[in-house]
Amino acid sequence: MARGKFITFEGCDGCGKSTQLKLLSDYLEKAGVPHIFTREPGGGKISEAIREILLNGKNAEMTDECEALLYAAARMQHLADRVEPALSAGKLVICDRYVDSSLAYQAYARGLGEEFVSQINGQALKKYRPDVTIFIDLTPQAAFLRKHGADENDRLEQAGMAFHERVYAGYKAVAEQEPERVVCVDGNKTPQEIFEEVLRILKEKNCL
Repeated sequence: MARGKFITFEGCDGCGKSTQLKLLSDYLEKAGVPHIFTREPGGGKISEAIREILLNGKNAEMTDECEALLYAAARMQHLADRVEPALSAGKLVICDRYVDSSLAYQAYARGLGEEFVSQINGQALKKYRPDVTIFIDLTPQAAFLRKHGADENDRLEQAGMAFHERVYAGYKAVAEQEPERVVCVDGNKTPQEIFEEVLRILKEKNCL
């Protein structure tokens, strides 16, 4: 059996990833394509427990290094619990956020640097590099306007606009470094227009 394909979706908070994942889910269900949808941080019992710690607005004293390491730990558990079994079974794996989020949020926005973040995510980068990453390109200003502000219970969303501008710059840098893998889609378009472009990209990349 051929190994499945690994597709990730990235973008600033509020860029419209959830809408695109729902549209893609409906499409794959109708097409009868074996697949799973998952998310980071999360995707399994232990990883979801780590997610609760990471995003809890009451954990304001968490250090940047601790944050990055918790994301990496949740990722390794998630790969073992959900991603590897599905890929081995020949399924399409679609993940809401992956290592690029750690690069954008921790390496760039937190200032920890690519070397540190890449090192602690070494196994994920080596063994589980996505076949294609869809980056929904929408500025944080436009994204938060769309979602009517930051979630007061989400520690990262509460980090301030300057932080999210650095996240966006980080994503743009990653996309520039890996243009063959990371494909930018204009997040200002309508959800249907974005979805049509997503389908075109996935077909071009032989993922559908």
